[in-house]
Amino acid sequence: METGHGVATLRDVRDLCELYDVTDEAERNRMTRLAREGKQQGWWQAYDLPYSTYVGLEEEAVSIKIYDSAVVPGLLQTAEYGWALHAASLPKHDDNVIGQRIEVRATRQRILTRPNPPSLHMVLDEAVLHRVVGSPRVMRAQLTRVVEAMELPNVTIQVIPYASGAHPALDSVFTLLEFARPAPDVIYVEGLVGYLYLEQARDVRRYRDVFDRLSVMALNQRKSGELLRKVIMEHKG
Repeated sequence: METGHGVATLRDVRDLCELYDVTDEAERNRMTRLAREGKQQGWWQAYDLPYSTYVGLEEEAVSIKIYDSAVVPGLLQTAEYGWALHAASLPKHDDNVIGQRIEVRATRQRILTRPNPPSLHMVLDEAVLHRVVGSPRVMRAQLTRVVEAMELPNVTIQVIPYASGAHPALDSVFTLLEFARPAPDVIYVEGLVGYLYLEQARDVRRYRDVFDRLSVMALNQRKSGELLRKVIMEHKG
């Protein structure tokens, strides 16, 4: 249970409440409910995903803060953009696997419009707007999707323009997942080395400070939208 490789049973919860003198009935009921819910499978567990842990965390987060310097993150990707990214990856995946991953991303995106959705704050480097993934037509549709997402009340999107020069995350991409207390916040970093989850307070604080700095350096949402619309017009063909 302590390492996360096993799920506490209802009997475990009752015994631990006795051991630690948890006498408040409401608290005991809350712990029992959590144990019961812990046995339920999330929708994503039906898929063979290498990042299933992340999807589970994303589902529970109350706030999601993302910085990316290369591509539009999955929560806003169109199917064609996502397909082009997977087609370029190594090792190569067959069409069935890619189709499954695209389906998963489409399902993940529903959290943005569900009742009581998480807040999403995304900061993108301007390079994301210009890198042609798939084709100019795919890029126009993808950037249009980003602009449309800006209309959601729980979504903030900013772009760091080239003119801003160097910044503290030029060589990094990361996601800060924030949860209702007392659950600790988590930093998620994805790359060729795999999937990393950082929970130490000092690591979370460092990444939060970096994200705050990036949001100050970036254009505000209105100006970011103007830049996006300008680049959309530049993707011709």
